[in-house]
Amino acid sequence: MRRTIIVRALQLFFLVVFVLLSVLAFYTWQTWDRSYDEVMLPEAQASTDPAVIARGEYLVYGPAHCVECHAKSFEEFQKVANNEKVSLQGGTKFTAPPLGSVYSKNLTPDKETGIGRYTDRQIARMMRYNVRPNGRASIALMMPFHNMSDEDMIAIISFLRAQPPVRNEVPENEWTVAGKVIKSLSSTFKPREAVNPPKTAPDEKPTVQRGEYLARYVANCVGCHTPLDDTTFQPSGPEFSGGEEFEPMPMPGADMKTWFRTPNITPMKGSALMKFPDRATFVARFKVGGRQHPGTPMPWEAYAKMSPEDVGALYEFLHALPAQPGFTGEVTFHKTE
Repeated sequence: MRRTIIVRALQLFFLVVFVLLSVLAFYTWQTWDRSYDEVMLPEAQASTDPAVIARGEYLVYGPAHCVECHAKSFEEFQKVANNEKVSLQGGTKFTAPPLGSVYSKNLTPDKETGIGRYTDRQIARMMRYNVRPNGRASIALMMPFHNMSDEDMIAIISFLRAQPPVRNEVPENEWTVAGKVIKSLSSTFKPREAVNPPKTAPDEKPTVQRGEYLARYVANCVGCHTPLDDTTFQPSGPEFSGGEEFEPMPMPGADMKTWFRTPNITPMKGSALMKFPDRATFVARFKVGGRQHPGTPMPWEAYAKMSPEDVGALYEFLHALPAQPGFTGEVTFHKTE
């Protein structure tokens, strides 16, 4: 009798597991790459004003560091450090275990392989709501522009429209089974909801308000310097407290076994921020650029192109944050640890 009860209990257990897995498989199949065409298309129209286009170029190659991902390769991006103009034709492959691999898209106005296929409003929806022109959701962590000001968003679109078109067919993203499941469940892979952009950006001055705007909605300091849950990609600790781990970028000289932990950039004793005695020293480090550690994900080449006022604004904002416990050790480590 006892053995019969145990056998039946095991049968019931495996039946429940089978049903749950079947439900998950069906849900994933239905939702992992669903369309979100119902998400509104924001009002947006590119400008041909040279001043607006120049502003967009500053954002793309500077604080927004679009060039970091949308060059055709990591090697190509290195030219930015030599003040060479790099085309935003896309194609760089980013591996993201266990999700799979993603490829940066062609942002030149080529009519067959780039943004020339899309309207200004479709591009704006991608920046605002994380919904691509084909209606599929992208990865919210890569595009923190939901509350970028209207004027800055238009400036970026205007600059992208003014580039020379480059034909470059970019492969589709490659998702593993685990990646499809996570994509179905995590809000990181769904359209943004809290979108309240201002009409204009704070003035380009070293103020806390300007610094917060840049750190949250343009330069994405918060995205890399906040610890995230490995499954949901939601914050697992205080903002800007560091500790998020990144594999090395395959750049010249990079040791592919050496990974990186983002440092704490709140005014905590021992944090990376507190290594700078004043704003001038902080600004000087950014303006020099250069990667002390080959393969680091910190886009020093792009940030070196930021104005002293914008770098100073980041300094003021970070010092206005409450000190938070977080990672203050060596930024490099071997993955075998």
